[in-house]
Amino acid sequence: MAATLQAPPATVERHQLYEDALAMLMGTLFIALGMLIYSKTMLLTGSTAGLSLLLSYVTKVQFGLIFFVINLPFYWLAWKRLGWKFTARTFIAVGLVTIFSRLTEQWVEFAHLDPVYATVVGSGLCGTGLLMLFRHRTGLGGVNILAIYLQERHGIRAGYFQLGVDLAILAGAFFVLAPDRLLLSVVGAAIVNLTLAINHKPGRYLGMS
Repeated sequence: MAATLQAPPATVERHQLYEDALAMLMGTLFIALGMLIYSKTMLLTGSTAGLSLLLSYVTKVQFGLIFFVINLPFYWLAWKRLGWKFTARTFIAVGLVTIFSRLTEQWVEFAHLDPVYATVVGSGLCGTGLLMLFRHRTGLGGVNILAIYLQERHGIRAGYFQLGVDLAILAGAFFVLAPDRLLLSVVGAAIVNLTLAINHKPGRYLGMS
């Protein structure tokens, strides 16, 4: 009888502190730049970032401030269900995006920004930034906290769950955005969440923080 080959058991390698810190720094910088690109072309993303961006268009209040405040109620869920370490990392990440979104406006200027290019690059930056944070057990508040909880406890892919929530937020922007910007925002939301769904499947990435 032929021998049956079995794969060796997977071992979980924990991230080092400097790896978590670097991922948080780069991830939040990517997201802040993506949000700036979106704001300059009147696009909208999903999750609490999209809701904050939408409110900033309506109220003219700075995105970072709205984003920080709107995330405060979700820390209770993170603390209760995902632990204090995750909650602390998420709080820091939200704070960094708040700060970097303000500073990036001083660091970067655009003489011309094509809306289609802004959709692809802005959503790509946000999706990659979120992927960095997720893989180091860090959320970005709000829907991200709920998405990570559902994936870890119930196996529901975070990207697909967020896509549904994002489409609901974009539907609410129907009366705020121009039709072409709304269509591009839907494409951008798909890019962000497919980036997560494809690259952050349950069981595929075993690194822990």
